[in-house]
Amino acid sequence: MTPMIKADQVCKNFGSLQVLKGIDLEVGSGEVLCLVGPSGSGKSTFLRCINHLEKVNAGRLYVDGELVGYRQKGDKLYEISPKQAARQRRDIGMVFQHFNLFPHRTALENVIEAPILVKGESRAEATKRGRTLLEKVGLSAKVDAYPAQLSGGQQQRVAIARALAMEPKLMLFDEPTSALDPELVGEVLSVMRDLAEAGMTMVVVTHEMGFAREVADAVAFMDNGVVVEAGQPDQVLGAPTHQRTRDFLSKIL
Repeated sequence: MTPMIKADQVCKNFGSLQVLKGIDLEVGSGEVLCLVGPSGSGKSTFLRCINHLEKVNAGRLYVDGELVGYRQKGDKLYEISPKQAARQRRDIGMVFQHFNLFPHRTALENVIEAPILVKGESRAEATKRGRTLLEKVGLSAKVDAYPAQLSGGQQQRVAIARALAMEPKLMLFDEPTSALDPELVGEVLSVMRDLAEAGMTMVVVTHEMGFAREVADAVAFMDNGVVVEAGQPDQVLGAPTHQRTRDFLSKIL
């Protein structure tokens, strides 16, 4: 089977700073990969490369068998147009650390805007599914609330519903709970757990090791722009083989 994500020697530089130094990873359809590691290790940059928010400098990234951000002709790669990149990105949902909701739109309006503007759905169709998605994330009573009237956890659940409204085949989560008060973390992780059980392919940058151990099919520990260690959660988190992984986990577990 074609993996949902295949990274082949992916490198990313910002000027002279090499942030990703040859990432090799695969994520199968329906699998959950958790990326863990210290701040500055390249986790979020790799996530942003998957949907071409960042351009890779070397290597290749594929989503569902399609080369991301480029087309290949012979041995050469040519960057695709912004319109083509937007089409690829449409199939990849992303939830950021900060919720990025439109403050002047209600929860429902935040959820339905992209399907109407990007996919051309009718307002009636988008509204019907938007209400269903908000119910799915436990916010059926908040459809008319504005972001300022919602807690951080509720705003993040709206952000998840907004990403799901585009019916993506892949969901990316960039530390989705790190900006939340501790008592609100559980409600967001519960929604993500339900998504995983429903078979959504997910890549999650997280510091929530309990979630990674329970939900992930695979965990990759990154440090200094490389994947130091990857495997099943019990192996990477419970019996890591690399000293650098052990040092990191000893500080947070």
